[in-house]
Amino acid sequence: MTYSVFVDGQEGTTGLQINELLATRSDIEVLKISPEKRKDLAERKRLINASDVTFLCLPDDAAKESVTLVANPKTCIIDASTAHRVNPAWTYGLPELARDQRAKIRASKRIANPGCHATAFILALKPLIADGLLPADTQIAANSITGYSGGGKKMIAHYRSDQRIDAPRPYALALNHKHVPEMCAYTGLATAPIFQPIVGPFYKGLAVSAYLHPQQFTRKSTPADVRRILADYYADEAFIRVAPIDLEGNTDGGFFNVEANNDSNRVDLFVFGNDERMLVVARLDNLGKGASGAAVQAMNVHLGIEESRGLV
Repeated sequence: MTYSVFVDGQEGTTGLQINELLATRSDIEVLKISPEKRKDLAERKRLINASDVTFLCLPDDAAKESVTLVANPKTCIIDASTAHRVNPAWTYGLPELARDQRAKIRASKRIANPGCHATAFILALKPLIADGLLPADTQIAANSITGYSGGGKKMIAHYRSDQRIDAPRPYALALNHKHVPEMCAYTGLATAPIFQPIVGPFYKGLAVSAYLHPQQFTRKSTPADVRRILADYYADEAFIRVAPIDLEGNTDGGFFNVEANNDSNRVDLFVFGNDERMLVVARLDNLGKGASGAAVQAMNVHLGIEESRGLV
């Protein structure tokens, strides 16, 4: 069976990557909009309602506008913006979130694609909160380092044209990053984390590091115990690997490679540290599992297609 797909915002970073992932698939017909009609509401409405799935790769306000154009009850919307991620009427498009999440994605016509930082943060901490090792009111501190492609076309152009940007740049220093609401909503945290992201002078790749102290735990636990909780939670997940505790094997002489999952939909989880203090680190491609790959994975789940089709 062939499904019709429209990418509303096909010229953006996420839209271009989705088109690339779908280009060789015989089961998908991608509906194209003429460049001169990209802002034509009537033409966008026609294509949205002609599709089985429409990806919204747009700023928040434009994504909300596109949703108002939907008249076909069979059209599924997968929104890559932040507009609907904590809206209870929408399903969060992270299949690995919980045992019943795939069924929710399969049944829903409104799917919110997770944010890149949020995906890594949630996958690292959700199992520990679900297990009860971390109480819901725990104050978590975390940082994230990401490639500059996460800032979209304007930031990409800025980095590629300004040779002076050769060092990491912390941002969101008011500690109100737009991904924080979904970090709370889908981990079960009742207290917003102290989350501080950093843009690195590389194109893509992302790693979130969450800092844990045993005093936060509800029971005595070692790094091996924390790793075991993660491994059990994701035991059947094809795209998630929980690495063994092996500092030498997981680093290059003690240095961590943020880019190791680039060009994939994979997530690697690591536990570093010792019995006194620990790090849980989640690594992914911010344009893959952090954006376009996740959107295609959610589409596959929704349509009942093999979940890994078109993804590596």
